[in-house]
This record gives sequence, C-alpha cells and structure tokens, in this order.
Amino acid sequence: MWLAMKSSIRDFITALQFLTCIQVGPPGEWSAEQCGRSVRYFPLVGAAIGLVLALVNYSLSHYLLPHVSVMILLITEIWLTGALHFDGFMDTADGIFSHRSRERMLDIMRDSRVGVHAVTAFGVLLLLKYSLLLDLAPGALPKALFVMPIAGRMAMVIAITSFPMARIDGLGKAFSECSGRWAFPVAALLTFALVAPLGWLAILTCLSACLLGFGLARWLSGKLGGLTGDTYGAVNEVTQAAVLLFWLFF
Repeated sequence: MWLAMKSSIRDFITALQFLTCIQVGPPGEWSAEQCGRSVRYFPLVGAAIGLVLALVNYSLSHYLLPHVSVMILLITEIWLTGALHFDGFMDTADGIFSHRSRERMLDIMRDSRVGVHAVTAFGVLLLLKYSLLLDLAPGALPKALFVMPIAGRMAMVIAITSFPMARIDGLGKAFSECSGRWAFPVAALLTFALVAPLGWLAILTCLSACLLGFGLARWLSGKLGGLTGDTYGAVNEVTQAAVLLFWLFF
C-alpha cells in the first residue's frame, strides 16, 4: 500500500515537473516508463494550475480593473507552464497551415524557427482567451479558471492514449507508448472527481471541450499520420479556449 502510494506521488511529481515550472526536489532524468505512468495524473496537474489561477484572480479582482486582471492571469498561466503548450500550438500551426506534404509539415513543426502562421495563431489565441475571460461573469470566472486547465490536460490524455505517434522518435513517444491501459480511466475518474463538485455546468462544459479536443486530435492525426508532442500542446490550448467559450454559451 505504502509503496503504491509512494509510486503514485512520484509519478504525479513527474507530471508536475514536466507540465509546469514548479520544481519539487532536484531535477533528474525521466525514464520512458516514468513519463508514461505520469500521464494519468495530468488532470491533477491541471487542477493545481487552475487553483493558482483562481487564487490570483481572487487576489486581483478586489484591486484592479477587469482587463488588467485578465492580462495578469494570462501572464501567470504562461509563466506557470513555461509556455510549453503555447510552443506546441505554434509549431503545429506552422506545420498544418503550410499546406505542404505530410513529411514536410512534420519537418516544419520540428524547425525551431517561428513562422508567420505560428505568430498569427498565437496572437489570435491570446486575443480569444483574453476576450472570453473578460466576458465571463465575475461569479463564474473562478470556476472556469479551475476547470479550464483540467479539461485541457484531460484532452491531452485522450490524445495520448487514443492516437498513434507520427514520428518514431521525440519526447511525446515516451508518453504515448508507456502510458498503459489505466491512463485514460484513472485520468477520467480524477477529472470527474475534480469537476463534479462545481455543478452540472462545469461537467457539461468540461465534457464538451474534451470532445472538441478529441475531434481536433483526430483531425490532426489524419493530416499528419499520427500525433506529436507539439500537437498535444495544440490540443490542450484549443480545449482550454473551448472551456471558456462553452461556459459562455451554456
């Protein structure tokens, strides 16, 4: 029992250190098995990010104008994640919107240089999230901020466990091949346990956004012949924006 709990804590810390800038203990090399086992705890990492965002919003809302608070929230999210998912989103946009062959798109996504499609997509995404956060009612904003990163990481779990890899190498390969059959059910259970106490609106919004994330992952897999670590980031970012959009819609 104690060994299993200790292993779970270690796997959660691996997920936390990979998906955020939060470092617990000295940095170390992660094995493929550690990366795979950590996938099931992605929604829990999302909850940690959401909690920080909700607390930041609570602290700022009493002293700053809404548009200033929203800007600081976006900066906080970028800082917490080290822009990891934004980077994947931008690389994916550069490749997909180049409208080249499958092999060429994958080469473009691997290129460290930033293209016009990446910059345009990043600008549009930031403006969309800024607008949606600003339009949410003050009473709904804390809940949406908490659910948003949970749904985004759950959508990543769906992408990781449901679709093949487009490359035979890359960091995403370790997460995909070693996640195991329990990654999805455990992550789904954690997601439900975290979101359900917030009410039916949170559940409906989270489910709808994850379905959209699944649809995006399926489309990207069809275009690229599988997914990559960059596309995981893209799925996360689009799902998070969808949470805010669906929350307003519902």
